[in-house]
Amino acid sequence: MNEEIVLGSQECVRSLAYVGDALYVIGGKWKLRVIIALREGNKRFNEIQRAVEGISARVLSNELKELEMNGFVKRIVHTKAPVVVEYQVTSYADTLKDVLHALSDWGEMHRNKIRREW
Repeated sequence: MNEEIVLGSQECVRSLAYVGDALYVIGGKWKLRVIIALREGNKRFNEIQRAVEGISARVLSNELKELEMNGFVKRIVHTKAPVVVEYQVTSYADTLKDVLHALSDWGEMHRNKIRREW
């Protein structure tokens, strides 16, 4: 029985570490929303800002840099005049598909629950 408790504790520690890693990379108010906005297709900075309601230009710029650094977003510079910069999701962002669906489903369920209680 003691061995089971130790194994359970180790699994818990590992799980906490993995969830912590995930939240560090995709956590916060905006990152997943930016990824969702870009799943519709490549967008320029202002298009992303319009799609993700409420995000400031400074915050969007920082989020895009972090998403690019972690391999979820690619910045594409078209050098023909005028220079155009677009952002696109990478195939690595597709690894979040199940997470995004689960969060969307849970969010819908929670919203409906709260509405019923009010």
